[in-house]
Amino acid sequence: MNLILSRESVHMLEEILERELLCNGVEHALIVDTSGTLISEGGKLPLEDILPLAALSAANFGATEKMAQMIGEKDFSLLFHKGTRHNIHFSRISRDFILVTLFGNEVAIGLIRHGSNKATEQILPILSSREDCSPWPS
Repeated sequence: MNLILSRESVHMLEEILERELLCNGVEHALIVDTSGTLISEGGKLPLEDILPLAALSAANFGATEKMAQMIGEKDFSLLFHKGTRHNIHFSRISRDFILVTLFGNEVAIGLIRHGSNKATEQILPILSSREDCSPWPS
């Protein structure tokens, strides 16, 4: 996959993450491709944590895809990990891209899912114009 984004497109992705997720209490949000490459991000985490998190998120999604296939599913379009203080929500934007959202227990999962859906609707056209990026079937 070859993805080249203009400065304007990167800025648009950052604005979407800010408006739909970070303004609603999300600690950090990332857009990664399925190979673990960071596409865009915003939030509070330091860069030395963001890059490994991007790679691990893609690996997690890939492993879960294989588990889904073992039980007769094509894939799971979202994942959720709940911790004692922090949570991670993963949702597939398209075949090649994943939205990763980190948030605390004070933020309702429904708000995260709603914000992720709204963000995905806006992110997909930006990434689609740069790559063959069809929406992931629900």
